[in-house]
Amino acid sequence: MVEHKKIRKAVFPVAGLGTRFLPATKAVPKEMLTVVDKPVIQYVVDEAAEAGIEHFVFVTGRGKGVIEDYFDIQFELEQMLRERNKNAELTLLSNILPKAGTASFTRQQVPLGLGHAVWCARDIVGDEPFAVLLPDMIMHSKKSCLKGMVDLYDQTGGNVIAVQECEPDQTHKYGIVGVGETVGEGFKITEMVEKPAKGTAPSNYYINGRYILQPEIFKILENQERGAGNEIQLTDGMLALAKQQEFAGYRFDGETFDCGAKDGFILANLAFALERADIRPSIEEPLRKLVSRLK
Repeated sequence: MVEHKKIRKAVFPVAGLGTRFLPATKAVPKEMLTVVDKPVIQYVVDEAAEAGIEHFVFVTGRGKGVIEDYFDIQFELEQMLRERNKNAELTLLSNILPKAGTASFTRQQVPLGLGHAVWCARDIVGDEPFAVLLPDMIMHSKKSCLKGMVDLYDQTGGNVIAVQECEPDQTHKYGIVGVGETVGEGFKITEMVEKPAKGTAPSNYYINGRYILQPEIFKILENQERGAGNEIQLTDGMLALAKQQEFAGYRFDGETFDCGAKDGFILANLAFALERADIRPSIEEPLRKLVSRLK
């Protein structure tokens, strides 16, 4: 097997304004809204850590300083916990901290789209392949989505995109890929189409917010014209890169919750709460009563 450069760094674009969650996001970044008792961004960072990521790169914007504070020591809180012998809570806080020097923060001063946000991380990532994880999307599966992608990348090299199936009549809502020959737990991607017109999609596999990309994407994004929404779109950059390099699709076998939308956020809270042995017994029966109202 050919050895490929290790995926050491992951980029988290967290500069979005979160207008779909106003008024809460007037003061709280959408990435800090909690699913059960952890911020959404913590789930995504945990996924990256499970996949072996060593350096976490956050592309932030104005008003997002609390994310940086969250991944730092809070001396007063920890001192109070020590004085009260709250050892379990101290351990919990310690476990979420990245090692010193492994978290970097850079600013996207102007909201010019996902492609521009990724480009803002270019000097921190450097000349090596890297992962991109959309912080709105949290995954629920036995093996983390990014871990599966890294395993596939170790076989194929190049670029890897996580995909999963949607109903055929929903393909017009997503970025859709064409399916080529099978490789490992995925397949070679033959084409990428952003929100194809109904009846024209090459498959029902949609891009779900996880990417492994080669550093050549940065030069493409630097010179890329604005696309949909008058923004620099990552999909447009990947389409240009696909003319030079191969892309593989990793079939993600699990659930994806879009926590950038109210319905996805609520469903994520329910799904993760039901996985918790300390919470499920107290909410199961009330949930059944709520569901009975649907009849």
